Amino acid sequence: MITKMNFGRTGHASTRIIFGGYALSNATQVEADRILEMLLEKGINHIDTALGYGNSEKCIGSWMETHRDDFFLATKTRQRSYKGALEDLKRSLTQLKVDYIDLWQMHGLTNPVGWEKAMGSGGVLEAFIEARDKGLVRFLGVTGHGSKVPAMHLRSLERFDFDTVLLPYNYLTMQNSRYAANFNELYELCRENNVAVQTIKSVARRPWEDRSKIYNTYFYEPLETQDAIDKSVHWSMGLQNNFVITVGDMQILPKTLDAANRFKKKPSDIEMNDLINEYDVQKIFSY
Repeated sequence: MITKMNFGRTGHASTRIIFGGYALSNATQVEADRILEMLLEKGINHIDTALGYGNSEKCIGSWMETHRDDFFLATKTRQRSYKGALEDLKRSLTQLKVDYIDLWQMHGLTNPVGWEKAMGSGGVLEAFIEARDKGLVRFLGVTGHGSKVPAMHLRSLERFDFDTVLLPYNYLTMQNSRYAANFNELYELCRENNVAVQTIKSVARRPWEDRSKIYNTYFYEPLETQDAIDKSVHWSMGLQNNFVITVGDMQILPKTLDAANRFKKKPSDIEMNDLINEYDVQKIFSY
């Protein structure tokens, strides 16, 4: 069984594996319904999506009339202005067919210029606070991709007491000393303040060599064998209090859930180095 634990200060006991809604970006409703059945069967009770994930919100919205109480529901906006963010929220509520969203997140907040706009007067932070005060959203978070994310999240938490953070975390990424130092500092700060930590890219293998083969994982090729997925997912789950978001691919999802269901301990560095060599695992962003 996939274990549950408190999702930071939210009061919700979330499964340690969170469904990554990007997997539904190009899905039909029939495919999405099949995914929902799988999530319910495996006991997954937390969904993370975004307005920019293609068909995802609409597909998920069709489930919410009968399954709203089964899921902690999170979405995101890339807008950096007050007005744009509230317009996005209105669209998300409509597409998801809900009266409120459990967690609303600033999507990809890593660019310093965008950060200043988002956090300043007339920025998205003002919209976040207003939406929370009105009961349209319950909790607020910040997300990001790339090597600068841990440092930028630290800056964001200095500016505002966000409830959650989301960022990359896998064995190879953590071999970079600068990234690891910033990640560990962020992790400790979140632990001290009961901020939920969500991580992505647990099963990233390498950037796509042939861009024509890109499917739902967007810009990186995932690991595909069950053994490799087991080790990678277990390594990420080995970080205490970490919630792992599934890769954005419907074919990899069952293997990820199976791996999480069998998690017992974190693989050793020797095992992970062997995996990197066997599967030619490469960094997916520059440092």
